[in-house]
Amino acid sequence: MYSKTTLALKYIQYLLRAKNGRGHGIHAPFVYDFVEHVLQCKTQPSYFAAIENLRQNLLADQQTITIRDFGAGSRVFSGLERKVSGIARTSLKPRKYSRLLHHIIAYYQPATIVELGTSLGITTAYLAQANPRAQVITLEGADAIATIAKENFSKLSINNVELMLGDFKDTLPLVTQRFRQIDFAFIDGNHSKAPTLQYFDKLLPSMGNDSILVFDDIHWSAEMEAAWAEIQARQEVRLTIDLFFVGLVFFRREQLQKQDVTIRY
Repeated sequence: MYSKTTLALKYIQYLLRAKNGRGHGIHAPFVYDFVEHVLQCKTQPSYFAAIENLRQNLLADQQTITIRDFGAGSRVFSGLERKVSGIARTSLKPRKYSRLLHHIIAYYQPATIVELGTSLGITTAYLAQANPRAQVITLEGADAIATIAKENFSKLSINNVELMLGDFKDTLPLVTQRFRQIDFAFIDGNHSKAPTLQYFDKLLPSMGNDSILVFDDIHWSAEMEAAWAEIQARQEVRLTIDLFFVGLVFFRREQLQKQDVTIRY
């Protein structure tokens, strides 16, 4: 993983090359529509407050749990014992990006949503609430964390989430076998090149023309940047949008010319 200094320098480089986040200078109609209706969306449903209140409770939770980490590790923790507050502080997606994912789903209304990396369930809650009619399948490797996430879904009265426990290499194939098409997937799991590309390849046959893949932390490390570059180069991918902390992948076959766009967000 990159050091904080390196990551900060890369973020400055991103800001310098990114297109305006209000759509100025963006001529592709689909991308402009995405900027207008997703990136600039200011809607704040009433349940946002309940989710963020729960986030604050998790940040204050001093309970210690024992976890098993299948991913690329943590910047902060070593060993198996971690406080819930520490997990919340380092692992939960910031409110800004949780709400971005919510706005994507609220606008495009995917019916089948898959999340790799439940953590404590805050981002999952935003995904599920964005389209209560959707079926949300979220995958988590650590049983102690999964238990807390399930409790949080109950506290928020969320009923359209199914949590699958286990290593992604075991659970993701079960999901792709079960659903002919996955409309939206958020990959926030093992932040290493090989697993990330494996997740992409496993999900690819389930991607429809209008499906959306979102990869977390695409600039987190040299490995993740290499994985992102390979995904961008894939023939099946017609459009990518780089928002620095997340990258979006679209498969719109009607878009004859491949396009990789970096937008300030």
